[in-house]
Amino acid sequence: MATVCKHPKVRIVSRHEDTEFVECLDCGEVFDSEEFRDMQIEESAAGDLQDDS
Repeated sequence: MATVCKHPKVRIVSRHEDTEFVECLDCGEVFDSEEFRDMQIEESAAGDLQDDS
């Protein structure tokens, strides 16, 4: 099974109207910054659930 990149280092590669697109410097994936924020929120929520166990 492949290891999932958590995108620890990103850079802005494009801005279009109100959207910023970022690229992960580790895996090269490009996505919008809102999607990146959502990933961070989901990870922190999952970590909180694991800490409660």
